[in-house]
Amino acid sequence: MSKTNFEFLDALGQVARDKGISVDTLLDALANALVAAYKRRPGAAEEAVVTIDPESGEIRVYGQELDEDGNVVREWDDTPADFGRIAAQTAKQVILQRIREAERDLKYEEYAGREGDIVTGIVQQTDNRYTLLDLGKVEALLPQAEQVPYERYEHGARLKAYIVEVRKTTKGPQIVVSRSHPGLVKRLFELEVPEISSGVVEIKAAAREPGHRTKVAVWSNDPNVDPVGACVGARGARVRMVTNELRGERVDVVPFSTDPVELIQAALQPARVREVRLDEDTGTATVIVGDYQLSLAIGKEGQNARLAARLTGWRVDIKSESQLAAEEEGYGEDWAEGEWVEDETGQMVWQPAEGGQAVSAEEWSRASTGEAGAGEASTGEAGAGEAGALDADESAGGVGEPVGAPADGGDSAGMTGDAEEAR
Repeated sequence: MSKTNFEFLDALGQVARDKGISVDTLLDALANALVAAYKRRPGAAEEAVVTIDPESGEIRVYGQELDEDGNVVREWDDTPADFGRIAAQTAKQVILQRIREAERDLKYEEYAGREGDIVTGIVQQTDNRYTLLDLGKVEALLPQAEQVPYERYEHGARLKAYIVEVRKTTKGPQIVVSRSHPGLVKRLFELEVPEISSGVVEIKAAAREPGHRTKVAVWSNDPNVDPVGACVGARGARVRMVTNELRGERVDVVPFSTDPVELIQAALQPARVREVRLDEDTGTATVIVGDYQLSLAIGKEGQNARLAARLTGWRVDIKSESQLAAEEEGYGEDWAEGEWVEDETGQMVWQPAEGGQAVSAEEWSRASTGEAGAGEASTGEAGAGEAGALDADESAGGVGEPVGAPADGGDSAGMTGDAEEAR
């Protein structure tokens, strides 16, 4: 073997080791490229094959004659005298091309199986369409649709994101990540709670309104392990880390139950539920709460009720005790149909369709106390609340009952006061 061939094979092996490409792959690619280079020469055979000895590095070109069926009927050595120079030029181009292709394939294979995983990147570029995150070897795309409303990403800031898709393109893998996906909350809990990563505690369901609030239902496979306490941590340390990564988003952790009634009661925390009536045919759960708990159960703009509906899979209809009592007594049935009209004094009154005495707005309001706060979470209409009602946080502080110690200093951790005190 000549010195030139030895240096060629040595360089080829070095490139293969550095880039993670097999020597055989490089030799095959080089042989195919040399065939194309040979056929461009004048007088070249129509069919040819190039062989490269992996031991000596010797390169030979064999012309071939084929029959109608494509079988080789004659073969001869047709290696050009100056083919070494052509081989050197071709080898450089082929090796660079194969290196680029191999690097793209390796990057794709590295992330192809990581859909649903969490990655940490550095913000590189932000505009109205997307944000680019540098993951080290590749860049991830954070589209506007996957961003949290009102969340701003400063250049150079470190950010955790959830991989939703990995696409293979000619320029390499394109990784699409999300900051609004509910899976991000699950993965963050896995990082912070060893019991979840080990399988002792499971996250059975999660409902999220990105940037505002998240509810997570957890279950323990070990009766000696409290799933809520494990996720909240000592003094709320674990759930606080998740909240900080979500930039202040409120996270409620509630116990999961196979009993729909218990699950719905837990999902509506911090509100205290008096009764849950299930309608299997319509999938509706009628929830009865105390009058002073109505606005707390519904939440600000219906948020608590909506999240409870998503978490449980039931259509949640919240009613106060006063409203339920009025319905059961049949109050107002005689004038349920009618319209608001203006009387002689200019006041608006409700005139029953079947006739009878008109009802003033004040009398109507007293009779239907609580109706304005009821709503159905699954349709997004459960948000008005009673006039002047406090939102979920303000109500929790004013009823004088323990509704669960906030895990992050201001949010409900989904526990009762007794459970938090025990910890």
